Amino acid sequence: MKKENEITVKDFQIKTMTKNGIDYICITDIARQKNAQEPKDVVKNWMRQKNTLEYLGLWERLYNPLFKGVEFAPLLAQAGSNSFTMSPSRWVELTGSIGILTKNGVGGGTFAQRDIAFKFANWISVEFELYLVREFQRLKAEEQKQLGWTAKRELSKINYRIHTDAIQHNLIPQEVTPMQAGLIYAEEADVLNVALFGMTAKQWRDTNPNLIGNIRDYATINELICLSNMESINSVLINDGVPQSERLIKLNQIAIQQMLILQGDNNRHLLK
Repeated sequence: MKKENEITVKDFQIKTMTKNGIDYICITDIARQKNAQEPKDVVKNWMRQKNTLEYLGLWERLYNPLFKGVEFAPLLAQAGSNSFTMSPSRWVELTGSIGILTKNGVGGGTFAQRDIAFKFANWISVEFELYLVREFQRLKAEEQKQLGWTAKRELSKINYRIHTDAIQHNLIPQEVTPMQAGLIYAEEADVLNVALFGMTAKQWRDTNPNLIGNIRDYATINELICLSNMESINSVLINDGVPQSERLIKLNQIAIQQMLILQGDNNRHLLK
């Protein structure tokens, strides 16, 4: 499974990619800082050096159980001589490398595992390497934030099934149409929306006509944590037969308390 992205380093667009759990950075893009017309030649010049092959070989031995060490030995012996040449595709073919890979077509180029890419960037420019490391770390931090948000959103959806099950068994009469049942589900969902966000789903849509999705798709991680908890609590209250008006007040109190703990939010007010 591949996941692609892009970062900007000193006005240069650098492609990144995650494949099989390994983060790769496009060193062809990095090489454009040195030679915008022939970046491939810059990469080849770097790979023909002995200290480069020593580093690549050590990395592969550490992280690649299928690395062809027998085939690597004569390459290292020849590296650095005037007649020695090396390309990324030849390196991959001869050694079974996973630290470097090549990609053809649109968005293609030579990609290197991030430690290797940082090593290449250092060879190009120490300054460029520092900017590259900073931007790549920022990208990974943003990805972790998004991953956390997605996990909390999925948890909220799972708990919502528990919530709807409680509604189905306690609030929906036996003889109703699917449309009538849908209205009851939506009404109970809005109990949670009002308690946490201070508005119904319709009020949010009317306020944000240009946004796609619903109010919960734009919730923060802390709000999703709180929402997940409230869905479980509301399910218990429904099963206990607590009237909706009382549940709304109680859930609002819980929302304020939990949000204060999670983020010190003083902007939420108790419902009257």
